[in-house]
Amino acid sequence: MTPFYLRNFLRLCDFNLKDISLLINNAKILKFKKLINKEKKLLKKKNIVLIFEKESTRTRCSFEVAAFDQGAKTTYLGNKNTHIGYKESIEDTAETLGKLYDGILYRGNSHKIIEKLAKYSKIPVWNGLTNYFHPTQIVSDLLTIQEIFYNKPIKKIKIAYIGDAKNNISNSLIEASNLFKFRLNLISNKKYLPKKKFFKKYNININKNKKNIFMTENIEIGIKNVDLIYTDVWISMGEKIEKQEQKINLLKNYQVNEEILKLTNNPFIKVFHCLPALHNKKTTFGKKIIKKFNLKNGVEITNKVFKINKKIIFQQSENRLHIVKSLLINTLLKNFSI
Repeated sequence: MTPFYLRNFLRLCDFNLKDISLLINNAKILKFKKLINKEKKLLKKKNIVLIFEKESTRTRCSFEVAAFDQGAKTTYLGNKNTHIGYKESIEDTAETLGKLYDGILYRGNSHKIIEKLAKYSKIPVWNGLTNYFHPTQIVSDLLTIQEIFYNKPIKKIKIAYIGDAKNNISNSLIEASNLFKFRLNLISNKKYLPKKKFFKKYNININKNKKNIFMTENIEIGIKNVDLIYTDVWISMGEKIEKQEQKINLLKNYQVNEEILKLTNNPFIKVFHCLPALHNKKTTFGKKIIKKFNLKNGVEITNKVFKINKKIIFQQSENRLHIVKSLLINTLLKNFSI
C-alpha cells in the first residue's frame, strides 16, 4: 500500500525521503505515459473539491487537468463561492465536504485553516499553498532538478534562494533540504530571513542540518559556486503601499540579474522561478511596481535573465501537473498500477 493512502499532504516533513521520492518517480512515469498517449484513467468516480481563497493559475489548472486526465470530477469554490469563516465555521464546512467528496485541495492565506480542514473533514486534504508552505510546488521543482541535473544526485546540488526568504517557497525548500540533504543557501536582508520561532513552531530542526542550510545577507558569499538560483515574487497584489515600499527598498539589491549570475562563478548556472514573475512591464501590476520604485527592467528578476531561463521555468510549471496527478493517485487509491 502506498504511504500516501488517505493521508493529508500539508507539508513535506510529514513524509520521509523514500515517500517523496516515490511521488516523484510515479510522476515521471505518468509524464511519459501522457506523452505517448498511454495514460490510464485510475480515478473514475472520484470527486474532488478545489477551495481557492487565494487566486491561482498554475495550481488550479494543474489540479483540474490532473483530475480530468484521470477521470475524476472537480468542483471549484472561489473566495466568493463559499461561506468558510464568514457564514459557516471551518469545522462545519469540513464535515460537510467530507461527506460529499473524496479529497479537498485548499489554497489560501492561513495554514491554520488547512490544518482545521484536515482535522474535521476526515478525507485527504492537499496543500495548494498557504502562508507557510507550498509543498506541491517544491516537489515539482525536485522533479525538474532531477531532469536538468540528470547526471548528478540531488544531494550534490547547491541551491541559492535569493530575495524574500521568509515565505512559503523558502520554507518548503528548507524542508526539502532536510529530506534530500542538498545544500541550500538563503540570501536576503536579515528582515526577510527565517526566524527561529518559525522553526520551533513547526518542529524543523535546522541544527541537525547545519552543513546544508546556510543563511546570509552577503550575496557574494551565498551565491558563489551554486548550481541553481531560485527566486520568487517579493510583493503581492493587495499589500499595503508602506509594506511594498519597505520590501523593495530592502530587497532591491537581491534582484536576480546578470551581475548576480556572474558572482556564482558558474557558466552553467540555472535559474528557477515558480511564477508569476514580475520580469517586465507587460502586466498592469508589474508596470506599476517597476515605474513606482524606479527599478531596472524587472522586480525580483530581470527580463533578460528570465528569458534565458524561460524553458526551465516553464518546465517547472508543467511538472506541477505530473506531481499533482501522482499525489491524487497515491492518496486516493490503496493499490494501483500506473
